[in-house]
Amino acid sequence: MSFSKEALGLTLLPHVGGIIGGLITRKNVKQWYETLDRPSWRPPNWAFGPVWTSLYTMMGYASYLIYRDGFGETRDRALVLYGSQLALNWLWTPIFFHYHKLGLAFGEILLLLANIGLCINAFYPINRTAAYLMIPYFGWVSLATTLTYSIWQRNKNKRTD
Repeated sequence: MSFSKEALGLTLLPHVGGIIGGLITRKNVKQWYETLDRPSWRPPNWAFGPVWTSLYTMMGYASYLIYRDGFGETRDRALVLYGSQLALNWLWTPIFFHYHKLGLAFGEILLLLANIGLCINAFYPINRTAAYLMIPYFGWVSLATTLTYSIWQRNKNKRTD
């Protein structure tokens, strides 16, 4: 199976923000994140890199399938939703890890989660595989939403900046 330039580019695109986000996160984990009151059920720090690498690859390839198989306004709408959820995804990390705005990060991730749901819904009629590839991402962001809320609530009375 050979990948086209479009397939490769769209599959790799989400990783751009992931790499930048990883650099932001790495600087703040030990100095700030580890000082927060966090729930015991949170995933271990080492899990985030492999999980996000897999999710970014799946969602990137899903966007290629929509680009390849869709047409007209239906494809345009699906790709706009994909682009907006990707922008929201990339925005969460600096809000949370760089600016330490926990409440804002929670509100932003709620928008992201809703946008992912709309994106899956828009992908489904165009390419079911693309929609299915987005479901693990929706699940992980659901967990991240709950984690963000929990950290925000546990640290409301603590100065986090």
